[in-house]
Amino acid sequence: MGAVHLTLASASPRRRELLGRLGLAADAVTPADIDETPLKGELPRAYALRMGREKALAVDAPGFVLAGDTVVAVGRRILPKTETEAEARACLELMSGRRHQVLSSVVLRGPNGSLRERLDETVVCFKRLSAEEIGAYLAGGEWQGKAGGYAIQGAAEGLIAWIRGSHSGVMGLPLYHTRALLKAAGFPIG
Repeated sequence: MGAVHLTLASASPRRRELLGRLGLAADAVTPADIDETPLKGELPRAYALRMGREKALAVDAPGFVLAGDTVVAVGRRILPKTETEAEARACLELMSGRRHQVLSSVVLRGPNGSLRERLDETVVCFKRLSAEEIGAYLAGGEWQGKAGGYAIQGAAEGLIAWIRGSHSGVMGLPLYHTRALLKAAGFPIG
């Protein structure tokens, strides 16, 4: 087998960092440019998988293409990737003192166009957040562009009472599933 090419279909520095934890570096980083609007009535699991698939298919690259998406959901409600402080505040207030799901899809497109996919489901529970704690978190700016308005790898981790599942999945790339997909596809990984 000659050189194996891996393209990461994401601009996320967290996904690149997490891929590095597996001892891998993408040969190219090509963010997928797709419409990420949920379909009417689309449930969170289906949405996360669809986004991962569409991103993997949207990138024109040789070899393997690794894509994924992370969705934060409260029940059947998909929370936004927050663009305003008001959106982030509403998400944090909704999740305060209760559980929510973080669904992280990982999709691997092989050189022959075949798709392999996995969905990681993690349950996260924030402590009951005071208005002051929410204000202090928002002032730090970590919420910008984050699903559900928080980043577990930052200051929000101190506000989380517990998680059941994959910490790396909440960050954006479930490493156990990513490694399993790469190995099953014959990608050289230890």
